[in-house]
Amino acid sequence: MTLPFRQLFLCSLVSALGLVSIVPNTNSANAAVGGCPTPALSRFQRHKVVRGETLESIAQRYNLIPTTIIGMNPALQNGAIAVVGSVLQIPPYNGVVVEVPRGETWRQVAAKYKVRADSLFEVNGCQEDPRIVFVPGVNWSPNGVVTKSPLPTDTGMPNRASLSGYPLAQVATVALAYGWQINPATGQVFFHSGVDLLAAMGTNVLAIAPGTVAFANDQGTYGKLVIINHSGGLQSRYAQLDSIKVTVGQQVKKGDLLGTVGTSGQPSSSQPHLHFEVRSSSSLGWVAEDPKGYLKK
Repeated sequence: MTLPFRQLFLCSLVSALGLVSIVPNTNSANAAVGGCPTPALSRFQRHKVVRGETLESIAQRYNLIPTTIIGMNPALQNGAIAVVGSVLQIPPYNGVVVEVPRGETWRQVAAKYKVRADSLFEVNGCQEDPRIVFVPGVNWSPNGVVTKSPLPTDTGMPNRASLSGYPLAQVATVALAYGWQINPATGQVFFHSGVDLLAAMGTNVLAIAPGTVAFANDQGTYGKLVIINHSGGLQSRYAQLDSIKVTVGQQVKKGDLLGTVGTSGQPSSSQPHLHFEVRSSSSLGWVAEDPKGYLKK
């Protein structure tokens, strides 16, 4: 079978040990990124087939396509049916599990499978150098041809007109831009999911658009974090704050006070700044977008 990377059927996926026990370091995450989800390989479920179920009905139950389940379960790859009583490995999304050769980067993996590098990075828990990864949004095929899943794995280009504003009273210098960066504190390459805007300690942080406060508390490396959900499936995040001035469920208008600039959490710089993100809803959850197109003063 020919693939850019050797696809892992991993017969032990269906063993009593389960998937997570055979994949090393699936829970390790790059602390420089912060707020990363649990790796997809740690979120597999086990489904015991009952009478009357078909591969199609099982796939529909988990919002997957049948070929995804076939690709994760070697016993089904010769055309066999899902036998009553058998246990199937169910991934959290459509996709494939692959082994990454040493020396390959996240960007190279993403380019070969035509998926977003930042989505691939976050879906796998922001690990720095994984050997086995879950590639979302591509289909398993018996002849080794990888095709895109019919379910979206990214959001494309959302309607930017639905979200526009600036989180500070004055335009600030960008200390660290969105995208692949070198952490100035550690020298490691990592994906920066937002922008760091330099501002004095205690500077007011403002909502860039109307919305509902979905989170307002401490959150790991994000430190003090405020998340606002906006219309159109968009979300703004304001992190590493010194103080929080809103509560969950509160309705805010553009320009409302959310908190103040600080250095909480694990910022990439010792200088006070606002870590600001824009995310859009997708089949993989809230996917980071480049904030540049949304920042308007």
